[in-house]
Amino acid sequence: MTAQEVKKSKKKSAQKESITPEKAQAEKSSDSVKSKYGPIVSFPYQRVWSRCILILGVLLIVWYNNRQGKEIYLAKQKDVLVSRAQNIECSTDYRDELEKYPGCVPEKCGRYVTDKLVSATEADVLLKLAKSGLDLAGSDGGVSILDLHSGALSKGQGFVNIFKHAEAKKIFNSMDSAIYKVVKTKIQHTVAHHFGIDMNKIYLTKPTFFSRMINKPAKTIHDEYWHPHIDKETYESFHYTSLLYLSDYNKDFEGGRFIFMDKNDVNTTIEPRKGRVSMFTSGSENLHLVEKVKSGTRYALTVSFTCDESAAISDLYFTETLN
Repeated sequence: MTAQEVKKSKKKSAQKESITPEKAQAEKSSDSVKSKYGPIVSFPYQRVWSRCILILGVLLIVWYNNRQGKEIYLAKQKDVLVSRAQNIECSTDYRDELEKYPGCVPEKCGRYVTDKLVSATEADVLLKLAKSGLDLAGSDGGVSILDLHSGALSKGQGFVNIFKHAEAKKIFNSMDSAIYKVVKTKIQHTVAHHFGIDMNKIYLTKPTFFSRMINKPAKTIHDEYWHPHIDKETYESFHYTSLLYLSDYNKDFEGGRFIFMDKNDVNTTIEPRKGRVSMFTSGSENLHLVEKVKSGTRYALTVSFTCDESAAISDLYFTETLN
């Protein structure tokens, strides 16, 4: 055997020794897989096509999210807010009123939320008041209204005067009236302060009312609260709208969130919380809706203000109304 042959023999022997039992087993397993399932399928431009499919998937996700719109939370139910504001550009709705109601018509527009304005005791009294009054009648549809200034109470598909009901004197008293007025005045002060206007230039206006929403089919147009709307279009005298929530989202009811519909498919959401007050300018800068209530009962008090003194309503005094 020549020197070269000896060298080759030693090299082969070394290669055999370097193959460990683990490597041999792995190679055997690999061969087994190949023989069982056949060779790996491949096709021309496989990497290019894989990337195209990945990009297409990402684009579909982006499209779906944009189609659904974006949601911003101004206030969640679990939040306890001293104050939170969102300023937005005023619409042209007030342009013709600037000279007519100087120092009152909104020049600073937006939304404001606080959980520290109305006490738990005040909220409890107003909730009891709302339940007691609304339980005397009620709408055939999903929304019942109680306006204690006019006496209007939903019944069937119309309204009756609650103060002509025999039970009215038993459920309303001067203490309730006083607390109602205190809450109204605190809201009025806060609206004036936040929007930078003179409190003496804004007046309580109609309709100011309690509402009860349940999961029941609509019977009249008043039951369809889930359509986008603008308060100032519905009630021309409105300049500032406020809501006091008297029940809790996801505890007392499901659905029923308050949603502002902004530009570029952005929604700004408020989840009701008992005692929470939201305030906003009433023009088209604040297009909004309330989600359908899915279950439970949603209670709220709407308190509205105007710069037009001729559209003002007086404060509530049960002792005078019931006599």
